Amino acid sequence: MTTTKQEPQRNLMAILRGVQPSEILSIVEVLINSGFSQIEVPLNSPDALTSIALARREFGNLSSIGAGTVLTADQVRQVQDAGGTFIVSPNYDSDVIRTTKSLGMESYPGVLTPTECFAALKAGADALKIFPAFQVGTAGIKALRAVLPKEIPVYAVGGVGPAEFQQYADAGCQGFGMASNLYKPGFTADQVAENAREMTAAYDALPNGEAA
Repeated sequence: MTTTKQEPQRNLMAILRGVQPSEILSIVEVLINSGFSQIEVPLNSPDALTSIALARREFGNLSSIGAGTVLTADQVRQVQDAGGTFIVSPNYDSDVIRTTKSLGMESYPGVLTPTECFAALKAGADALKIFPAFQVGTAGIKALRAVLPKEIPVYAVGGVGPAEFQQYADAGCQGFGMASNLYKPGFTADQVAENAREMTAAYDALPNGEAA
């Protein structure tokens, strides 16, 4: 592998839903080389734990490797056993968050309302994943950011692409989760690399090269 650490680190999370263990290493390699530092393998992907273990073993010193669509505390423990370092969920679940933190991993729960946001933070979440972000929109996120602690990172996930980075950053998002506009089953590593370069370029074009 010829992968090298990329600087600066960007709050861009690659969501590889449907990725196969046979392709995980080639996909993760191009993502890291394109500037992604957080790689999520959703658990509803084929043999997801194997993919996480492979990626962690090969690239764990170059990128954070974690799991998405994590719905139970048992799944959190399975991800840790596979070597994952962070947990992403589509929803707020206090058991999932607390188990994640008790095992020393980072927690990124999916939230949509102020009640869910503050409940997730009380349970120990490290960052908030606004999902689906397009449903809340930039006006809704701006309203949430007005009351959320300033030090808590907010990721926009769902219906947000590089063309929308600026407006969501202006609304107060610090990061973005990229799914089907980055990777979907059938995409080659070259296609993923092209998509990833477009996204990192858009991120770097934000003021100071990062989301607000």
